[in-house]
Amino acid sequence: MSKIATSAAFILPATLAFAAPAGAELTDLHLPVIPRTAAEAERIERVIAPTTDFTKPEQFESNPAGAATVRARTTRDAFSQPSGNISFEKELDFKVGNGLFKKLWVSSPASTLASDGLGPLFNARSCQRCHLKDGRGHPPEGPDDSAVSMLVRISIPGGATPEAIADYIATQPDPSYGGQIQDFSIAGVQAEADIQITYTEEVIQLSGGETASLRTPSYDLTNLGYGPLHPDAMISARVAPQMIGLGLLDAIPAADILAKADPDDADGDGISGRAQIVMSQQYGVPMLGRFGLKAGKPSVWEQSAAAFSGDIGISTTLHPAGHGDCTETQSTCRAAPNGNTAVHDDAEIGDVGLELVSFYSSNLAVPARRDTGDPQVLRGKQMFYETGCISCHTPKHVTHRLDGQPEQSFQLIWPYTDLLLHDMGPGLADNRPEARANGQEWRTPPLWGIGLTEQVSGHTYFLHDGRARNLLEAVLWHGGEAEPHKQSVIDMPPADRAALIRFLESL
Repeated sequence: MSKIATSAAFILPATLAFAAPAGAELTDLHLPVIPRTAAEAERIERVIAPTTDFTKPEQFESNPAGAATVRARTTRDAFSQPSGNISFEKELDFKVGNGLFKKLWVSSPASTLASDGLGPLFNARSCQRCHLKDGRGHPPEGPDDSAVSMLVRISIPGGATPEAIADYIATQPDPSYGGQIQDFSIAGVQAEADIQITYTEEVIQLSGGETASLRTPSYDLTNLGYGPLHPDAMISARVAPQMIGLGLLDAIPAADILAKADPDDADGDGISGRAQIVMSQQYGVPMLGRFGLKAGKPSVWEQSAAAFSGDIGISTTLHPAGHGDCTETQSTCRAAPNGNTAVHDDAEIGDVGLELVSFYSSNLAVPARRDTGDPQVLRGKQMFYETGCISCHTPKHVTHRLDGQPEQSFQLIWPYTDLLLHDMGPGLADNRPEARANGQEWRTPPLWGIGLTEQVSGHTYFLHDGRARNLLEAVLWHGGEAEPHKQSVIDMPPADRAALIRFLESL
């Protein structure tokens, strides 16, 4: 079994009772950490330093997940393999977790206690429904598109502000619609709304006479089932991100991530990455946020529990309400039967099931890099580095040494992310804050596996809401802190721009 369920028994350091983002150590409570030696720390600093030699691939570059890397498949199952270093015994846990990830939940009461509790409001009947083939979701491609995996978060200003977290932006759920718009419901309960998107096109002039077209989305919620939204409601459209490498991202030391934060741009490079700090529901103390498009969750465990509750309406011990995201005004929804049972820890999926899903999610393997020695890929890598993209998309990390968790223990990984929040400018702003993230900030997404998106997911839609239809458009949407780097891409010779995209496709 995974260590995640047993980690709750760890003793919390007293120093974390008043932890704050400035100057305080945020311990990785969710991990069985074996501290690094001074010699290891010194060696890691040398290993993760960015290269300046673009004549050949770096050592181990073809294995972006270290020993957990797997062979790159040529099928849609490329993101669905277990960690390359997983044991035979734990592979069984992985497969059982996969079954729970794919399970179609049904409404209560049902003939089985193992699968009921859906909704009453929901966005999908299974985890797999949004993360199809463990890959990336996409916005609707037409009025009859049934394979869409987009959802809308919603909140209004106000609410409690944790004293332990500086710069926290207080928000609370919409009084009528909760924290998320659910566009499906069980029989007898009204769904909340439908999502409508319209796009406006803008042509961007590039060097060498080339052009690109960017589409700006506009969102409208129609068929509102519970009256108008609150006048101060803030909405944020999201598509499901790919699932690979989550356990390795979970295992990057918080101290390493915090060391790269520069909220006041003290070094004057124009990059002011900020750490997301959130209150852990599992431990009740501030922790570093890592998961979600604004890094709103501190661990795979908490991210999985939140997705069960918000997306499927399945309660857990972290979110025990059987009615899910139903608000007090949604009386029929709250009165509907639920699947909470003592067999499952007074929830609809118990800690054992949640642990297995978390273990599965933590061990979806990163495929090996392709064509690392190709001259165009190497040239594109040089453009990526010299343009300054690595200021946010940090190439390399070394994970914690972990006791009893060999799949993620002490691995040199290449996710191309700093896991920090960055101001991406008004063009990408959703104008909806989340904890310490303001309406223009997003977590730097990892780039590993991005070149296999079309193979796995059948499309090339990128960014938080899928507005970019290819990698070049995704680059050209960068603004804010990345504005000068985007302009460099616009101005660079077409051959170098093509090489840059070719490099991204090799990740």
